[in-house]
Amino acid sequence: MKKRIYIAGSGGMLGEAFYTQFKDQYDIKCSDKDVNETWLSYLDFRDFNAYKKEVEEFKPDYLFHLGAYTDLEFCEEHVDDTYATNTMAVENAVYLANAMDIPLLYISTAGIFDGKQDLYDDWDLPNPLGVYARSKYMGERFVCENAKRFVICRAGWMMGSGPKKDKKFIQKLMKQLKDGKKELFIVNDKDGTPTYTHDFAKTVKNLIEKEYWGLYNCVCGGETSRLEVAEELVKLLKLEDEIKITSVSSDHFKDVYYAERPPSERLITKKLDLRGVNEMRDWRIALKEYIENYYQDYI
Repeated sequence: MKKRIYIAGSGGMLGEAFYTQFKDQYDIKCSDKDVNETWLSYLDFRDFNAYKKEVEEFKPDYLFHLGAYTDLEFCEEHVDDTYATNTMAVENAVYLANAMDIPLLYISTAGIFDGKQDLYDDWDLPNPLGVYARSKYMGERFVCENAKRFVICRAGWMMGSGPKKDKKFIQKLMKQLKDGKKELFIVNDKDGTPTYTHDFAKTVKNLIEKEYWGLYNCVCGGETSRLEVAEELVKLLKLEDEIKITSVSSDHFKDVYYAERPPSERLITKKLDLRGVNEMRDWRIALKEYIENYYQDYI
């Protein structure tokens, strides 16, 4: 008998990777309020009664709670909606998992740190700066303090699922290149760690199969910066001679990206390494695979 997983909020870039990595070995049900795939059904997990009915009817062995608002500016502008989605809905998930006595997966973020350190391991104490970071950290805290069995994985700069669903840094750059831009303006004051969705899903699979419950940093290997990622992307595309990368401070984009962001979101995967379950590859290797698999003939 295959084990069953209910994956809530799986319409985005991470959900695509979880569906791909889990569908063959598990019976899975995937839902989202944006039904953009044939394998998705409708659920707004902020509606506790609807969430409860869905999960109880499926009778899963695990509950994966993936969805969140991740646009920092949206979160600053829509505070109540953000807490309802990123914090209160997580509390819904904890109640359901505990009532059914099943493990819960929650996705946290490197963005919960204030960036005053260069690097953060799994035991460093978060200090969230804005509404998004605070809403995610309060979700993380609630899971840690109340869930019977859980895995929390903190992601970094997410990349995955290609032009259809990637709303993050790589797709933003790829779109500029597709639109014929010859110069990319990249911030030089933001450090972090990319996170490839497929490596992330494989690592989660290791954790739940080995029952290594707890909180984990879950990012690709190699510390880097926005500038370095952009340079590597242009190199991978063999466009070094055609594209100029201009280094700017974050102030250059302050009208568009006005929400406070930590100067460093670099995580190190100390616990995954010590447990011997880390599937997160070096970010350059993951970026190369991502571009090859999702951006064939895109530009």
